[in-house]
Amino acid sequence: MSESLKIGNTTFSLQIGDIADLEVDSFVFCAQNDLKLGSGFGTAITIRGGPSIQKELNDLAPIKTTEVVISSAGEMKSNYIIHAVGPMFMEEDTEGKLKKTVENILKKADEANISQVAFPAMCCGFYGVPLELSADITISTIAEYLKGQTAIKEISLWLLDTREYEPFQARFAALGQTVKEAL
Repeated sequence: MSESLKIGNTTFSLQIGDIADLEVDSFVFCAQNDLKLGSGFGTAITIRGGPSIQKELNDLAPIKTTEVVISSAGEMKSNYIIHAVGPMFMEEDTEGKLKKTVENILKKADEANISQVAFPAMCCGFYGVPLELSADITISTIAEYLKGQTAIKEISLWLLDTREYEPFQARFAALGQTVKEAL
């Protein structure tokens, strides 16, 4: 399953698959403040990318919620990993902090001249943000950002399975209708 839209000069798409196995310029990892790769997806990054990634992160840590840093992707197929610390669900101003985190990812990618950014379901899983809320904020923030000047050529949302895909697809379909109406 995949869908795509053209917003400005950027292709924005929705996909199902393993974000850590992509041959893209960069992918986003929802990091913890100490930037330790730890368990879960962090372990996959360490295994696939090697220890150089954590060594690089040790010099960049700690960072605060909504902040973003970029590291190399070590031996992975991607060139860079964009590490972003998003909010935990139910913390004060979860929605505002998630929006700011997504904005900061896009700004940091532009500053680094990154042409492709692959996003996961932002702050779901460990952070506990519901899929529907993540879908709404992530997609609307990306769409808003793409109305301005950007050198990013491709933005993709990579969801693990249909459980993650469906809420994002519903929001993406609504965005697609809005984009068509604006033309």
